[in-house]
Amino acid sequence: MSSESKPYIIVLGNEKGGTGKSTVTMHVITALLWKGYQVGSIDVDARQGTLSRYVENRHHRVKESNLSIPLPQHTAIYKSTLDNVTEAEQEEEANFTQALTQHQNCDFIVIDTPGSDTHLSRLAHSYADTLITPLNDSFIDLDMLVRVDPDSLNILRPSTYSEMVWDQKKHRAMRDGGKIDWIVLRNRLASIHSRNREEMERVLSALAKRIGFRLMPGFGERVIFRELFLTGLTLLDMRETGTPMTLSHLAAKQELTALLEGLNLPKSLDRSQAA
Repeated sequence: MSSESKPYIIVLGNEKGGTGKSTVTMHVITALLWKGYQVGSIDVDARQGTLSRYVENRHHRVKESNLSIPLPQHTAIYKSTLDNVTEAEQEEEANFTQALTQHQNCDFIVIDTPGSDTHLSRLAHSYADTLITPLNDSFIDLDMLVRVDPDSLNILRPSTYSEMVWDQKKHRAMRDGGKIDWIVLRNRLASIHSRNREEMERVLSALAKRIGFRLMPGFGERVIFRELFLTGLTLLDMRETGTPMTLSHLAAKQELTALLEGLNLPKSLDRSQAA
């Protein structure tokens, strides 16, 4: 398969839980599916398995309700149980490569990673064409990216996750000359302006220039995202299910549309005119 025909890989990653990563992952998957793309999904956090359960819930809803909603081709990869570290990493790399091969005919592969540092997570990061890092709008979450002076809020140094992403960018460049477009997504934004929000904006804007990511707004804090998980549905499926759209739903859908537009998908894959 030529490089031009390889699936475009989108990885959702950070090393902290509770940022809405799997929710963003499923909505990106579904948005691409509704645009008519073939989408493969890979869960390298199979032990936690949030994305895998989301997809399972979606399959269950289709089976029980005969809904005509699109489904991704899904694969879950578990951490190796081998005791030898080298052998375990080799097994995980083989399983990951096999998963990519299974989805080689897709337009996109979307990968959800664990909220911790694992070999599988680092491997997935190194294959990203686009890396999306959801981040709650708090200095607790910001600590994952950068160390700041507690008094001046000046940037002291990048944190371990930022350094890991930098390492995987180098691995990607050495493997195939490719680049990783890194997007930090300010997720679960409060609707009320605050000093904390203003300070986060200042620090993140400065950090973006220093370590090389694009800063984008993500999803607001909305109950609808938690409610949809058990049904396997997303905001984009609500018309098919006949669910009335509230103002909150419409606002959330606009946030998702803005996110998809901000991904800057390759022009060869852009179906916006046909969607």
